[in-house]
Amino acid sequence: MTEKEQVAELAKRGFAAKLFAGTSGNLSIYDPETGRMYITASGVRYEGMTAQDVMVITLDGAVLEGPHKPSSEWRMHAAVYRAYPELRAVVHTHSPYATAFAVCNEPIPASLIEMYFFLGGDVPCAPYATPGTDAVGEGAVPLLKDRGGCLLANHGVLAVGATPEQAYLRAEYIEDAAKIYALAKTVGTPVHLDGLA
Repeated sequence: MTEKEQVAELAKRGFAAKLFAGTSGNLSIYDPETGRMYITASGVRYEGMTAQDVMVITLDGAVLEGPHKPSSEWRMHAAVYRAYPELRAVVHTHSPYATAFAVCNEPIPASLIEMYFFLGGDVPCAPYATPGTDAVGEGAVPLLKDRGGCLLANHGVLAVGATPEQAYLRAEYIEDAAKIYALAKTVGTPVHLDGLA
């Protein structure tokens, strides 16, 4: 499967799983050997996305291939790839439970053991920045050290990985952790874990 096909397939899968709504969110794959970033297009609905819709750009935003405009958040993706050369994929969702924590500017505490295995611990929240600006990436990048993702205040979720599948899985786990924590708060007082026992 080509990088374009992977981006389109993950976009459709994420839409079906309700990690995306409408045209919100975006995802990318980066090939450091060629310097090419494969990223979802701006304004193209995920359920009908094809490999031909996927944009190919440089980390500086120059369009190399594709019929559309690249996602308006390409700067955030580029900032992640520049800061963490080991990463190859970024998934930015607006999944409802995790985004609810982002709207409250609250991190998702590490209350599930799998959060340590898959995410490195809690899910911190980056300060608010205007979408599409360099400031979004500048706020998020420091929080990704030793973490599989973070929240973007009043915006959404950012998940990263060494492979596209890892980044997507982390986006799923962030949403799952947020949902479980939110439900746990309705039952009682959630207990936070201090690390792996």
